[in-house]
Amino acid sequence: MAITPTDFTYICDLVRRRSGIVLETGKEYLVEARVSSILRPEGIESIAAVVKKLQADPAGPLSRRVVEVMTTNETSFFRDIHPFEMLRKTVLPALIKARESTRALNIWCAASSTGQEPYTLAMILREHFPVLATWNVTFIATDLSSEMVAKSKAGKYGQIEVNRGLPAVLMVKYFQKNGMEWQVDQGLRSMIDFREMNLTTPWPGLPPLDLVFMRNVLIYFDTQTKREILGRVRRLLRPDAALFLGCAETTMSIDDGFERVQADNSSYYRLRAATMAAAA
Repeated sequence: MAITPTDFTYICDLVRRRSGIVLETGKEYLVEARVSSILRPEGIESIAAVVKKLQADPAGPLSRRVVEVMTTNETSFFRDIHPFEMLRKTVLPALIKARESTRALNIWCAASSTGQEPYTLAMILREHFPVLATWNVTFIATDLSSEMVAKSKAGKYGQIEVNRGLPAVLMVKYFQKNGMEWQVDQGLRSMIDFREMNLTTPWPGLPPLDLVFMRNVLIYFDTQTKREILGRVRRLLRPDAALFLGCAETTMSIDDGFERVQADNSSYYRLRAATMAAAA
């Protein structure tokens, strides 16, 4: 049975309150498909019954499950290769040079989904910047979904997942075959602190940041939520830090504390000089 307009509205409101994700009219098919996927695991017979249980216990575990299933987890290794090339050629060399005196670097990968993006960053660090092996590198990766965080920590991927963007030479070097899956080696996994974090609620435990990857997540929020998130990021960034967003995302007309840096086929954002002066 198709989702009713009333049930669709209720679920959209719940998801927006709990995660900031906006589901607009026209996404009924998406909500129906994703909520239907949890019916059998949850032992519930229909979407209408899901809504009834949510109404009876709006803060219960089912509410969390519905919000998590509505998040989009599309990702791959070295996704949209150009940002990683820019990171390797321009951004990280400059940051490493600027941090030679402290030998410390803080990295945050937000909305890390199933972990391919943070593991891509970790491979770049290992392959191209061996000097960092003796530095104090804090590498945090976060996601709203406890299921995604658990998968990321395990670092296990099927053949189709490793075939999407992962060079064969890196697969051989950093992954071990484990049955039908490939698992990231322990050395790479130990580099990253995977945590649950909702971008629309307080961000505990984040240090001043040198590099932030927050790609392909702002597109799911309304303008005010984007403004609040970017404002928080701005306050955590060190003066010469780099913020990478998705190719369809921007700070323009949302937060004027940033400026865009373009090079070759990619770009990143940094604090404007006026923003740094005001902070000082």
